[in-house]
Amino acid sequence: MEIAAKYAPQQIEQKWYDYWMEHGFFLSVPDAREPYTIVIPPPNVTGVLHMGHMLNETIQDVLVRRARMQGKNACWVPGTDHASIATEAKVVAKLKAEGIDKGSLTREEFLKHAWEWKEKHGGIILSQLRRLGASCDWERTKFTMDPALSRSVIKVFVDLYNKGKIYRGVRMVNWDPAALTALSDEEVIHRESQGKLYYLRYMIEGTADYLVVATTRPETILGDTALCVNPNDPRYRHLPADARVIVPLVNRSVPVIRDEYVDIEFGTGALKVTPAHDVNDYMLGEKYGLETIDIFNDDGTLNAHGAQYAGMDRFDVRRQIEIDLAEAGLLEKVEPYTNQVGYSERTNVPIEPKLSMQWFLKMEELARPALKAVMEDTVRLVPAKFKNTYRYWMENVKDWCISRQLWWGQQIPAYYLPEGGYVVAETPEEALEAAREKTGNPSLSPADLRQDPDVLDTWFSSWLWPISVFDGINNPENDEIKYYYPTNDLVTGPDILFFWVARMIIAGYEYRGEKPFGSVYLTGIVRDKLRRKMSKSLGNSPDPIELIDRYGADGVRVAMLLCSAAGSDLLFDESLCEQGRNFGNKIWNAYRLVQGWQVDERLVQCEGNCLAVEWFDAILDRTLASVEADFAAYRISEALMQLYKLFWDEFSGWYLEMVKPAYQQPTDRATLDATLGFFDKLLRVLHPFMPFLTEELWQNIAPRKDGESLMMSRLPEVKCACGEGSGSRDAGAEGLLAGAELLKEAVSGVRNIRKEHNLPNKEALELCVIADENYPAAFAPLLEKMANLSAVRTVGEKLPDAAAFVVKTTQYFVPLPGKIDAAEELPKLEAELEYLEGFLASVNKKLSNERFVQSAPEKVVANERAKQADAEAKIAALRERIAALK
Repeated sequence: MEIAAKYAPQQIEQKWYDYWMEHGFFLSVPDAREPYTIVIPPPNVTGVLHMGHMLNETIQDVLVRRARMQGKNACWVPGTDHASIATEAKVVAKLKAEGIDKGSLTREEFLKHAWEWKEKHGGIILSQLRRLGASCDWERTKFTMDPALSRSVIKVFVDLYNKGKIYRGVRMVNWDPAALTALSDEEVIHRESQGKLYYLRYMIEGTADYLVVATTRPETILGDTALCVNPNDPRYRHLPADARVIVPLVNRSVPVIRDEYVDIEFGTGALKVTPAHDVNDYMLGEKYGLETIDIFNDDGTLNAHGAQYAGMDRFDVRRQIEIDLAEAGLLEKVEPYTNQVGYSERTNVPIEPKLSMQWFLKMEELARPALKAVMEDTVRLVPAKFKNTYRYWMENVKDWCISRQLWWGQQIPAYYLPEGGYVVAETPEEALEAAREKTGNPSLSPADLRQDPDVLDTWFSSWLWPISVFDGINNPENDEIKYYYPTNDLVTGPDILFFWVARMIIAGYEYRGEKPFGSVYLTGIVRDKLRRKMSKSLGNSPDPIELIDRYGADGVRVAMLLCSAAGSDLLFDESLCEQGRNFGNKIWNAYRLVQGWQVDERLVQCEGNCLAVEWFDAILDRTLASVEADFAAYRISEALMQLYKLFWDEFSGWYLEMVKPAYQQPTDRATLDATLGFFDKLLRVLHPFMPFLTEELWQNIAPRKDGESLMMSRLPEVKCACGEGSGSRDAGAEGLLAGAELLKEAVSGVRNIRKEHNLPNKEALELCVIADENYPAAFAPLLEKMANLSAVRTVGEKLPDAAAFVVKTTQYFVPLPGKIDAAEELPKLEAELEYLEGFLASVNKKLSNERFVQSAPEKVVANERAKQADAEAKIAALRERIAALK
């Protein structure tokens, strides 16, 4: 069947995605086959497709489609994360725009609005993934607040609490004044900020003297309860042991304490201590029994302890207090200062260290098996360079603050008793039973219990994701969890290595006794040409759907993969999408060329075609073996590049030229069948990368029944599993490959002579050769055809009036009687000689380095010696040629 003259991805992509869905090719159920499982890193339910998703999901789809074509039972589980902070902020903003304040609603009323918002917006990103070609099992789509997944979270909380690993207490936490919730350390992004260093005067009580203290946060003096100096600092040895100072503006007398914690070199060496609003000050406060004064409301305004500043925003207070301190003569000086400030990852406001009653999970003991698994490569990180980062985090792990002061999420299953204390239970009914038992009061009713209003950190649900999507917490012995778990590969970004990947590994060992996945492929960050991270705020991130509309999904997939080695940032340029689409055009046009060949059944395959088929079969096999090795090492970008070059250069650029019949002439059946067979194999190995184009052509290449699909066919088998250059490869195949490379250089040499001497391509030339061991005599028929030669003649000596070139050590001549201009030719030859002499000098330098020769792999040294011999032969031939012309 004729295919369209032009490749138009928009006309084929939806057709084939609908076909795949209609026939259920993405579905997976446990059976006798080997499973291959990937769980999607669940994007936020608030999200739309961005360039990072495009990279991540394309890599996953390549792995899943490849596994499916290897005969495995491939299962890719999609889903979304409820994203407590981000989603609640979106819903609050929507309500505010409608004139509704969250505070005026009950929890149930607010959650009704939240669920309505989720139903309206929550499926956008998953529907966009279909445009990309993602072959997820959509019937398995999960949401982290689905009933079964929420039950899993609550069950795990209760279990960990009963094991003594979850506790409740007042601790210093990272407080988000915009979201009005605590954050874990991992949800705080530290950024360099330009601020000021304020030098304040603290009067020494009972004297006219004062101490100068440097601070970046003068507003927190309202919560100061001590001043601290280093006992070894000579500047403060004159102070009596019971010295006290007066807090500026507040006029509160506080003690001077001495502790080696203070850095003598920073500022003035005197430190104001505000236990309620600094982690380190809090530790000093506990150590010396200092009063704790919390001056902030949850929204970042000052409370009654803020005196005259009560009700003002913290940053407004900072500006005003600078003025007031100066007017009171208590401001020594102010300097510009650059420091690291923590920002909320979700709301992008500066966090506030704050003492707060929260729920925590003890991490030290839980982390040990997860650390061991990665260090011993039971769970393999790709690239391995991230192991050091992982180890540092896990060896310095802190207790996890798992409570959030929000309504959207799994509500903490703790129930407070009327006379104090609490019980923890999976359901209100179980909580009531536990409360009656604990209090000895059988008359307690549900109304007597108050459930903790906080919800659990979103990551406390997603850390169970590889288990909970198969219901492995609620039903740990079900068939699906036993078949699909542990999953195979996880593809994600290194930015969530600790607070998602590490925690999933922890949960895997705690609740399944084994790893959750075998390998973690860590992608890089998608950046623009200026190396800036792509983001909406910078306006440097294209809309992925618009890119797909313009270049086709296959083109965009190729663009994302060609420059995205594991763990390395991807410098994205829209021209890459054009390159991807052009590759699709190349494949399309090559197929149309072959489809247009006519066959004469009487023709016998000629020697040149037979040789071309044998050669391409060998190079195809070698490339497939190399691609297998790339996938085993997760070099996915390199695998695609090998296939790209194989098709563009070897198949289209050389093989099709070798076997293409003359204009309006037929070809033989054996050559056409072999060529279509190669096309079939190439489409199969390219399918995981370019699913739509390859399906369209594969369906056309031979008669297909309804229900047949390229994605369900098997990958071509590698005849020889050894890699390129391996000694165990068939010697005949190696000879073919080497001979073809010599042929290509000879053809290029003739074409260069045509170009230099303005000889038309249609004019058949004679080629003479001084044959030696590097002359590929078997390829002479192809040399004649591809270089348009009237004959290839072996000669014993150099020819006068001929244009010459050298391939390896073989000298070639194109007789051009009366057409060689020595004055014109000599400068070219001398320039080439100068280049080759410089090249040879660099090779000789390397080979004269004894350390290189002894330590470099034998193959590398042999390659350098071959370069040396080739350069010497070419130099000798050039010198002779130059001498003859002179």
